[in-house]
Amino acid sequence: MVGLADRPIRWRDCAPMMVRLGLGKPGNRKGRSSWLIDGASSRGDHPVDVLTRQSKFGKEVTGALMGSLQESLNRFKKQQEKCQSTLKSIAADSKTTIKTTAPPAPRVVPRANTSTDLPSLPIKFSNDTERLQHINRIRISPVSSQIKRVVDLLFKSRQSFTAEQINEACYVDVKGNRAVFESLTKNPKVSYEGKRFSYKSKHNVRDQKELLRLVRTFAEGIAVADLKDAYPTVMEDLQALKAARQIWLLSNFDSQEDIAYPNDPRVPIKVDDELKQLFRSIELPRDMLDIERDLQKNGMKPATNTAKRRVMAQNGNIYNKPKQKKKKTEISKRTKLTNAHLPELFRNLNG
Repeated sequence: MVGLADRPIRWRDCAPMMVRLGLGKPGNRKGRSSWLIDGASSRGDHPVDVLTRQSKFGKEVTGALMGSLQESLNRFKKQQEKCQSTLKSIAADSKTTIKTTAPPAPRVVPRANTSTDLPSLPIKFSNDTERLQHINRIRISPVSSQIKRVVDLLFKSRQSFTAEQINEACYVDVKGNRAVFESLTKNPKVSYEGKRFSYKSKHNVRDQKELLRLVRTFAEGIAVADLKDAYPTVMEDLQALKAARQIWLLSNFDSQEDIAYPNDPRVPIKVDDELKQLFRSIELPRDMLDIERDLQKNGMKPATNTAKRRVMAQNGNIYNKPKQKKKKTEISKRTKLTNAHLPELFRNLNG
């Protein structure tokens, strides 16, 4: 872009300013414009050259030209500012009009009940179909089966559950099924406190200290089967108490189950060596018949019956009698054969 200083000054640019400053006047010679500057004709020279040669007027002309350009620039800036303010006011008015104007109410079109309506979309089954089917199988199962699921949940968790929590945990609807609710409240393994269900063990013990205190109350021993459901780690605690010699775990010959006996620290006493020697010097009967008689005298039932066994052995040794083998039936000529085309099946046929 060519600046003001680089553009050549033309006559029509300088004419208004020269007239205003009184530096010359326009002239007309044969249809061509001309200027007279201080009595000198500008026909042959450029007005700037003439003004430059006249040093006393050069500064005045330059200052006047710059002032005129500055005034034009200021007027242009004012016009731009006015246009910007006008555009802003128009935009603000348009926004206010849009906000205050309510949208028209939509037109309600009634749906026609005709046979030409579009067909309904097919029902999409949930991805959780297997879980829903599992829940349905549980809820239509017998009441005893549902009770077992709830009791197993209470036994494993050892926590109290509401009816809603039981439904979430094992899908048994205790609140909605009256038969399940009544059976659960009457179950001897379930404790119901009005809102919550919990597991009810035979003996209310929760740790090793309470377990030892319970065993010591049973001098005749307590069955381990009655302690298994006390709390989850009860069997480990029984073995730990046995290793610490605080209890004894012995097997009952009749029921073939372990019995827990307390090992009272007051019971062990110091036995004299003479008494020990006397006890060990007693010889037991060598014949089983004598042992069985002594057991019966002391009110104990012997596990064996030697006399009966000996009588049965003398009368024919029934216990050692071999079993008779069944006679293997063979095919005879009178047997009706239906698979005559398979001769390898009839090799044992009597001739």
